[in-house]
Formats: sequence, structure tokens, C-alpha cells
Amino acid sequence: MEWLDRIPLGPLAVGALLLGLAPFTPEPHLVEKARMLAQGTLRRPIDVFDLFFHLSLPALLLAKVARMALSR
Repeated sequence: MEWLDRIPLGPLAVGALLLGLAPFTPEPHLVEKARMLAQGTLRRPIDVFDLFFHLSLPALLLAKVARMALSR
């Protein structure tokens, strides 16, 4: 997991915020896809890919922060 330690926290946080909230209008894709998932309408492959794409950097940030907290 050394590759995770080498990723700088600041740029990762900015990237996670930007990718997690993009597009900013009319609503972020993560909000839209989470609603679709809750309603059971997340069926098209492009929607599933979009959900994973927009969750990739926030999930990586969460993993890095968890690793930092556990290594102390």
C-alpha cells in the first residue's frame, strides 16, 4: 500500500471534491446516481460506470485518510 502513501493529500482532496461534485449544476452526478440507486433505476451500464467514475477519487481519499488514521 505504499502507492497510497505516496499520493499527496492536498491534490487528492481537491480532486475528490471536484470529481465528486461535478457537474455542479443542475445537481452533482453522485447525488443523482445515489437517488437512482435508492429508487432501483440505476440499470444502464453508462450510469453504473458514471457512479464508479465519480466515486473513484472520493473512495481513494477515504482509503488514504483511513490508512493515515490507522498508522498513527
